[in-house]
Amino acid sequence: MEIEIGRGKRARRAYTFDDIAVVPSRRTRNPEDVSTAWSIDAYHFDIPVMAAPMDSVVSPDTAIQLGQLGGLGVLDLEGLWTRYEDPQPHLDEIAGLPDADATRRMQELYAEPIKAELIRDRIAQIRAAGVTVAGSLTPQRTQEFYDTVARAGVDLFVIRGTTVSAEHVSSVAEPLNLKKFINDLDVPVIVGGVSTYTPALHLMRTGAAGVLVGFGGGATSTTRATLGVHAPMATAISDVAAARRDYLDESGGRYVHVIADGGVGTSGEIVKAIAMGADAVMLGVALARAEEAPGQGFHWGPESHHPQLPRGRRASVGHVAPLQEILYGPSSVSDGTANLIGALKKSMATTGYSDLKEFQRVEVVVAPYAAG
Repeated sequence: MEIEIGRGKRARRAYTFDDIAVVPSRRTRNPEDVSTAWSIDAYHFDIPVMAAPMDSVVSPDTAIQLGQLGGLGVLDLEGLWTRYEDPQPHLDEIAGLPDADATRRMQELYAEPIKAELIRDRIAQIRAAGVTVAGSLTPQRTQEFYDTVARAGVDLFVIRGTTVSAEHVSSVAEPLNLKKFINDLDVPVIVGGVSTYTPALHLMRTGAAGVLVGFGGGATSTTRATLGVHAPMATAISDVAAARRDYLDESGGRYVHVIADGGVGTSGEIVKAIAMGADAVMLGVALARAEEAPGQGFHWGPESHHPQLPRGRRASVGHVAPLQEILYGPSSVSDGTANLIGALKKSMATTGYSDLKEFQRVEVVVAPYAAG
């Protein structure tokens, strides 16, 4: 339904996670009978959780730990781990910076060139632990380093930017040909972000195994203030899930996974993301709160240190619990920041659904949250 903003502009109403709620059904289940398993291509995971490729969230060590806990850690192949042999002093420095100095100093630290040999070494470290290996590059860096990534042997490759399209136009550089790249690379590729039906459908037609949904909704993002662009996540996921459904028919049965990326910081938001049609979630701030997280109680993304136009900030998020308790509990807090999977199972059980695919069909209502 369109709303008239003024005589010269109409807009479609969009909804955030806070605007919707999941509704119980006539059937309930025991949480022990609920499955949160998720598979993409040949790779199976016990939980529908990907750790966002952000230096405050994923190090080689935390990628290994998350893999051993049943999820998938995605290493930022443009981060501190691929710029410095020993990034720990720089992580310590970022955690200790005054707020007023954080952006400028991070810009300086991330000006160090990316080293192909460090990409190779970090991937090898994760692979040696026997977990699924995933790495991420922006579209701008993919053409430069994808040979290195392919030779290093990732299992899943992520192309992640603020927004990624199948039809990028540039007068100054040759754009990445996503369809050719995905066809040439012999591993599943996950691409995003995207936030509306038509761009998502175009990305699916490139051969992507998964599409990341989100734009400017993360805990550290200032994209809405900087660019005036924002995608309310409940509507965005629903739109992209509709593109998945239509592409499934168009392609004769090819299923593309929808992964919510941004604005998913609590267990309730994970529940709502899957209820709106997501197959999995990519978590940033939710995992940055873990005691093992490399950000040491702080959280930032690549937009926070962009050399020309920063669109993020370094945020203090504190520590909630060890990573295992963040995911599986037991929780000693009641705000949805720990025992994320236990809460997801409880919600699925309360509404009577036994697996994630079924839970995508759960009834939801528009019920805007009012504090107080």
